[in-house]
Amino acid sequence: MLNIVLFGPPGAGKGTQSERLIEKFGLIHLSTGDIFRFNIKNETELGVLAKSFIDKGQLVPDEVTIKMLRSEVLKNEKAKGFIFDGFPRTNAQAIALDDFLSELNTSIFLMLALEVEEGELKERLKKRAEISGRSDDANPDVIANRISVYKNETTPVKDFYLEQNKFVAINGIGSIDEITNRLFEAIANLN
Repeated sequence: MLNIVLFGPPGAGKGTQSERLIEKFGLIHLSTGDIFRFNIKNETELGVLAKSFIDKGQLVPDEVTIKMLRSEVLKNEKAKGFIFDGFPRTNAQAIALDDFLSELNTSIFLMLALEVEEGELKERLKKRAEISGRSDDANPDVIANRISVYKNETTPVKDFYLEQNKFVAINGIGSIDEITNRLFEAIANLN
């Protein structure tokens, strides 16, 4: 099973590249943000529980997040693999994900991290704001904070996968096709 953790700061191109990885390898995209929204909107047991923490301004506990991910993975038993987007964000989450996947006799194959210089990220987000109308991409203070949070959160997780020889940094500068080819090569080199 080809299970990939896809990381990158806001504006690095994760969404675009996820689509290409999904198409090429037949993977299922699991975004914790999408999973949270679905469960909360549909008032599932886990969604109600997650909302109770969110409403208090608290982070949703890892245990709840893992249960939601587990549910999504089990819905797709015949999947060729998964792209985990936005998860794990801490070592505790990475360990919990490894434990859960090992119960299913699989594991994370690779953590791919799109690396893009901060100035380029800001330009991309500004363009994305113009095209999509996303207000969070137009505010320089919000952008700077999102990039800072990303850097602070990913460093420990990067080290976690580095220790397992599962971390690959991908140059996120260039054309969409060039970046896609780098991702495909990284996967092929570890197969």
